[in-house]
Amino acid sequence: MLTDRQKRYHYLKTKYDYLLKNPLSLTMTRGLPDKDQLNLSTSLLTNITPEDYETEDHKDIRNYGELTGILEAKHFFSAMLGVTTDEVFVGGNSSLSLLHMVLTSLLYSKNGPSLKDKGPLTFLCPSPGYDRHFAMTEKLGITMIPVPMTDVGPDMDIVEELVATDASIKGIWCVPTYSNPTGVTYSDETVDRLAQLETLADDFIILWDNAYVAHHLTEDHTIAKNILASCKAAGYPNRPWMVCSTSKITFPGAGVAALASSEENIAFFSHEMFYQTIGFDKINQKRHVKFLIDQEHLAQHMANHAKLLKPKFDLITRKFRAYFSDRKMVDWTEPKGGYFVHLTTMTGCATDIVSHLSDIGVKVVKANSTYPYGINPLDNSIRLAPTSIPLEEVEQAIDAICLTIEFCCLRRQLEGAIDDTATPSSQLGKH
Repeated sequence: MLTDRQKRYHYLKTKYDYLLKNPLSLTMTRGLPDKDQLNLSTSLLTNITPEDYETEDHKDIRNYGELTGILEAKHFFSAMLGVTTDEVFVGGNSSLSLLHMVLTSLLYSKNGPSLKDKGPLTFLCPSPGYDRHFAMTEKLGITMIPVPMTDVGPDMDIVEELVATDASIKGIWCVPTYSNPTGVTYSDETVDRLAQLETLADDFIILWDNAYVAHHLTEDHTIAKNILASCKAAGYPNRPWMVCSTSKITFPGAGVAALASSEENIAFFSHEMFYQTIGFDKINQKRHVKFLIDQEHLAQHMANHAKLLKPKFDLITRKFRAYFSDRKMVDWTEPKGGYFVHLTTMTGCATDIVSHLSDIGVKVVKANSTYPYGINPLDNSIRLAPTSIPLEEVEQAIDAICLTIEFCCLRRQLEGAIDDTATPSSQLGKH
């Protein structure tokens, strides 16, 4: 006679087999705005007139020059990041590109600080974290050490111990506000502890990617403390390199990115950029400032984004709560901002779940890609990016994901791959 667990498994298999024969076509791999979000910024494409060709300090935006950005853009981003105009550099459309330029400048410059000349090079990588940060680091030949994420940021006890005993550790990656993918915002204590780190390496840096600083989903706005101000107070003004962009505020393919750091660091970086470009797209900088105007107008614009996005995240929360209320096979995040939901599956199940999802036409990012080198010994990390598809497709995808999670977990329990005598909740992988 079949057990209740076996009966449930066969019921799920019937539903899953139906989807195998009638696959969906849904993609939740990258955090992209949907068309309705892009439409919020349509007027940006036509808002420049001849009266706008001259900046407030009488520079022509159609010509060469203004390597560090037009003054209006510096005003806007300095307010956004909480720095002075002398501490900000306004670039092209990609903050990730600015971070790459920072790292390559620090690695190879002959005109200033150089990380590479001082022996082995290692970065700390709070995990789960942003896969593109880790891919960049690996491409540059920098060794990565994962550090567990907590609900207030990276585990600072581990960070403090590592940097105090290993001179090769020269930096740490941080997404401080609505972290990718967990949605965590660093606590004030975490920010201060990062700023005050006593490191064996005297050239330790903090790569501070504030990609979601304005991307709130609720009225409870949680924003990480200003790392540059904290580092100045701690006596390490050159430690942080901060970035943000308008990529998911306006158009990802045609936004504006900004870098902020100490005046000394910005001067060094500007000197390095002198050899790469005479200036970035000043017309795009001008039209963005004209469109977004100031922080008050930015907040209203982002509230319009939230009206479009929040129903998708609310739907995911409702679905997971309803489906797994009596089946503790997965933990999920309920973010207050950002673009992602992170799933912590039962140990050893994430890769299997993602593979089975792919077979029924639901594409998510590769399991455990939120860890350095894609290696997560617990095999329990899945990132969902629901923003780019319509609400009805989000619902279809989450229904299929819930089914697949339970199907895969039950199958592995019945096969003995997971301890069949333990409760499901005890098998959930912990970071």
